[in-house]
Amino acid sequence: MASPFPHRDLTGIFGLQPWEIAYLLDEAEQWIALNRSRSKHDDRLAGLTVITAFFENSTRTLLSFEIAGKRLGADVVNMGVGQSSVKKGETLIDTAVTLNAMRADVIVIRHDASGAVQLIADKVDCPVLNAGDGRHEHPTQALLDALTIRRRKGRIEGVRVAICGDVLHSRVARSNILALTALGAEVRVIAPPTLMPAAIERMGVTAFTDFDAGLDGCDVVMMLRLQRERMSGGFVPSPREYHALYGLTEERLERAAPDALVMHPGPMNRGVEITSSVADHPTRSAITEQVEMGVAVRMACLDVLTRRQRGVEGWA
Repeated sequence: MASPFPHRDLTGIFGLQPWEIAYLLDEAEQWIALNRSRSKHDDRLAGLTVITAFFENSTRTLLSFEIAGKRLGADVVNMGVGQSSVKKGETLIDTAVTLNAMRADVIVIRHDASGAVQLIADKVDCPVLNAGDGRHEHPTQALLDALTIRRRKGRIEGVRVAICGDVLHSRVARSNILALTALGAEVRVIAPPTLMPAAIERMGVTAFTDFDAGLDGCDVVMMLRLQRERMSGGFVPSPREYHALYGLTEERLERAAPDALVMHPGPMNRGVEITSSVADHPTRSAITEQVEMGVAVRMACLDVLTRRQRGVEGWA
C-alpha cells in the first residue's frame, strides 16, 4: 500500500494533492493536545538530527521549528548563517554538500532567493523542509493557516477567504492560495494595483483592488504584512495612505461576515495593515492561535517526513 504522503521533501504546496494536504492537517491534530499538556515531549525522533539553516531573518518560524523538533526528541542544531562560510563567499551548493556530509536527518531552510530551497533539496540525501524562499512559497505557514481555519470554522470547503495586502511580494499568499483552493475554499485576493500580481486569476482566485468590495461577506480575512524590505520602488505612497485605503479597521471588518475570522502571519505592522483593536479582538482574531497551530503543523511535518528513515511500517 502506498504511503499517504509519498514525498521525501516539503518544498512547497504546489504539486501536493488535496488529500495529501489534508493528511498533514490531520496528523497535526494529535500534537495540539500534546502541546497543551504539562509534559510536552515525545521521543519518536530521538537520535535524529534536525539542522535549521535560516539565510534570512526569522523569529517565529525558526523558534517554532526548534520547539517542534525538540518536543519530538530530535537534536536540533541551528546553523548561524551570520557567522557561516556563506558570508565568506561559499556557494549555496557548497553549503548543501557540507550539510549533507554531516549526515543530517532533516534540513529546514529559509532563504531570500526563490528556488534556493529546491536547489539544496536536489543536492542532499535527507528530507528538506521549506521555511520560506523569496517570493516563492512558505508551505508550513499555509498548512497552519488551513488548520486554524478548519478548527475555527469546522471546514475549509466553501469557506470564503480574503487574502489582503501585499500579495505581490508574499510567499505566504501564494502557498495559501494553493492550499485553500485545493481544499475547496473560495479565495479572494485584495491588493492595490501596484501590489497585485499579473494574471493572479489563473490561480483560481477572484481579484479585487477595492478593499471594501472584496471584504463583502467573507468568512476569513487574512491580512499580509507590507514587505517594504522587498520593495525597490514606490509601490505605496506612504504607510499612512496605505492604511487609509487597505488597513483593516473595526469599521471595515463590519463588511465581512458577522463571525469573520481575522488572521495575520506576523510580524504585524500595527496601524499599517491592521489596527490593534482588530488584531487583539478576543473572539474574532485567530492570530495567536495561528502561532500555536504552527508548532503542531511543524511537528507533523517532521514526523511524517522522517518515517521512511525510521522504518515506520508502510513508509518503505
